[in-house]
Amino acid sequence: MSKQTSRNDAKTTHPTLGHFTKESLHKAFYQMLLIRRFEEKAGQLYGMGLIGGFCHLYIGQEAVVVGLQSAMQKQDTVITSYRDHGHMLACDMEARGVMAELTGRATGYSKGKGGSMHMFSREKNFFGGHGIVGAQISLGTGMAFAHKYNEDNGVCMAYMGDGAANQGQVYESFNMAALWKLPIIYVIEDNEYAMGTSVCRSAALSDFSKRGEAYGIPGRTIDGMDLFKVREASEWALNHTRTGQGPVLLHIKTYRYRGHSMSDPAKYRTKEEVEDVRQNRDPIENIKHYMETHKLMTEDELKAIEKKVKDIVNDCAEFAQTSPEPDASELYTDVLID
Repeated sequence: MSKQTSRNDAKTTHPTLGHFTKESLHKAFYQMLLIRRFEEKAGQLYGMGLIGGFCHLYIGQEAVVVGLQSAMQKQDTVITSYRDHGHMLACDMEARGVMAELTGRATGYSKGKGGSMHMFSREKNFFGGHGIVGAQISLGTGMAFAHKYNEDNGVCMAYMGDGAANQGQVYESFNMAALWKLPIIYVIEDNEYAMGTSVCRSAALSDFSKRGEAYGIPGRTIDGMDLFKVREASEWALNHTRTGQGPVLLHIKTYRYRGHSMSDPAKYRTKEEVEDVRQNRDPIENIKHYMETHKLMTEDELKAIEKKVKDIVNDCAEFAQTSPEPDASELYTDVLID
């Protein structure tokens, strides 16, 4: 892996708050920490056999979704792939409902029938969570068409991984979105591995920001471990699409600390590689260090946030384990709609 910026260098990168206020930066830190601790707890519950099926954790990638969605407006929509718990929490979906869905309980967002990969909240404009690789990009393009048709000034934020970026329907969607100047931001979360295959072995063009050039879609490559840079890119992309200039492609370079899913031992990379990222590029530790260095958060404020997150995570785990399972009659509901 190429040499990365160390934490000591990173702390002087942003002498001002940039696109954040002190309060919004505190909220962003809280959301990132909540996602990290929630995912750690989900991993524990999976190991205890309380979460079935697949479970893809977002640990390490927290700055991506928090930075992007911190700039969104109420009417905007979000759609993503199966590594989706962080996106839900960043949409302010309740941790209780997300964890209950993971454990297959009736109190979950999809009534216990969707599990990790398929839960939704129309109230929060979160439209999944999709298990088919790349399928959410076609759906997100349709959502962007709806925004334009309804003239609601909304933008769709459609996420995919670096593996999904090689799927054919992605480029059909690019063409359609560019042709009709749809308000959509295509986000490629490049965590360096498509399941167990390195990007350098699976992508002929690893600079994903250029994947939209054939359709006239502007793209940028962003350091996804840097909350400030992600937020800045989000502001630019949202302004571009919201003002009728068509789609944008964001190639966000990030890293996942765990395997592709809970069943993946991740033996295709060294422990030293993972530890290097944890020590030098961790998005949560870097922003914490930044706030301490610039006196933007007191020790008491930090402890209060950490306690709040711990309480929420413990509460949602207890709620999930004590909530009832769906009644057998639920097998026949939500299958068709009139």
